[in-house]
Amino acid sequence: MDSSLARLHQTAPPEESFLDCLVRGLSKTPKDIPCKYFYDSQGSQLFEQICALPEYYQTRTETALLADHAGEIAQLMGDGIEILEFGAGALKKVRILLDAARVAAYSPLDISGDYLREVVVTLAADYPALILRPLIGDFTQGLEIPLLPGNPRRAGFFPGSTIGNFRPDAAMALLRRMRALLPGGGLLIGVDLVKDPARLHAAYNDAAGITALFNKNLLARANRELGADFDLSGFAHYAPYNALGHRIEMYLVSLRRQSASLMGQRIDFAAGEAIHTEDSHKYTIESFREMAARAGFRPRAVWTDPERLFSLHWLES
Repeated sequence: MDSSLARLHQTAPPEESFLDCLVRGLSKTPKDIPCKYFYDSQGSQLFEQICALPEYYQTRTETALLADHAGEIAQLMGDGIEILEFGAGALKKVRILLDAARVAAYSPLDISGDYLREVVVTLAADYPALILRPLIGDFTQGLEIPLLPGNPRRAGFFPGSTIGNFRPDAAMALLRRMRALLPGGGLLIGVDLVKDPARLHAAYNDAAGITALFNKNLLARANRELGADFDLSGFAHYAPYNALGHRIEMYLVSLRRQSASLMGQRIDFAAGEAIHTEDSHKYTIESFREMAARAGFRPRAVWTDPERLFSLHWLES
């Protein structure tokens, strides 16, 4: 087992810090905060709660698709593969692949070294023969990931419809970067589908208010980590569905005229002013396959549930 953490060399400029992104994003008109900052420890716990909500169909539907089609997926991936997971998440999904396919190595890629250490400890006990290569890096940036000795076929894994968080041009660029990291292999990717707007609205505006807490945690995180003084009660969670753009748009809306201090800098908000925090694009099966083909992949198998809520795609590079 190779479990040492490897920090990858980025071919893109160095990433901005949380503070830099906040200062830049909240100084603009309109204001924004990148959605990748949702996932500190508190945010990750809240997202786990979201995944268990009755309104949030994505996680349980994708997990069921993986379980129902694990044998077919394993055949397409081939034997002795390396699974490279982009943005390593909860281990339940990747365990389905580890149990179904003949996997030689698992390389989880994430920006959090602490989380990757937990992944290694957890999986090493259950899969003692598995080569574990945790990789610290931002998969949205240009990365170079050396092939393992023997050059096993590499299968990318990108579940959760995270591709939906990127605007179409950025999603296309990301797919192209992923394809470059998967020579002779392929990508298994989860994609949320266009559906009844009422179903989408409910998924991002749950009755228990957990998604609202998750959204507001961005400001709570700034208070905890950076000594800011955002008044969370002064902001409302707002997540409408843009039917023309086929996307959920998530915002924090200022309920009144107010100001906050961030590292000595004053940030003013007008009543009704919004901070954009996330997009979640939805695709048809056909539109996603077309985009994947334009990115250089060869779309192969696709699986979806009877209600066509969610889809899994196997793309060959």
